[in-house]
Amino acid sequence: MTDRAANTEARRAGSGAGEAMVYRKILVPLDGSPGSWKALRKAIIIAKEQSSELALLSVEEHLPRYAATVGEVDEEKERENDYFAEVQARAAALAKEQGVVLRAQTVVGHAAHTIVQYAKEQGVDLIAIGHSGQSGIWGALLGSTTARVVDQAHCDVLVVR
Repeated sequence: MTDRAANTEARRAGSGAGEAMVYRKILVPLDGSPGSWKALRKAIIIAKEQSSELALLSVEEHLPRYAATVGEVDEEKERENDYFAEVQARAAALAKEQGVVLRAQTVVGHAAHTIVQYAKEQGVDLIAIGHSGQSGIWGALLGSTTARVVDQAHCDVLVVR
């Protein structure tokens, strides 16, 4: 039995028959896509019902790898920081309307790997992720971030359509 399966079975065994599983820490990867907003709304409902911690993670993965100048990298990083700051502020307001407090963080990295690693390090027991995000052509060619998170996560993953 894998660690993930054992972890899920242990949590199920701790609840009585017919009882819903309780999630203590919920992670929502938020890229600003319609799918990620749907996942956030679902996670807010669950967090409110179960008094769970709610965390947002935005991953900057489109920084230039072979930039002509250092300034080009700095400009792109600043643009992405501004974008994610706006997205996370909107998310915090949405959660606050429902009486849910969330914490948000933006990190640089490969989206799927970073999401899975962050969830494991933070002791997350549910990742609520949108069915599709902003991966565009790379997602079609290499496999979507969602599929990779589902495959690699140590915890339960709720895929929201």
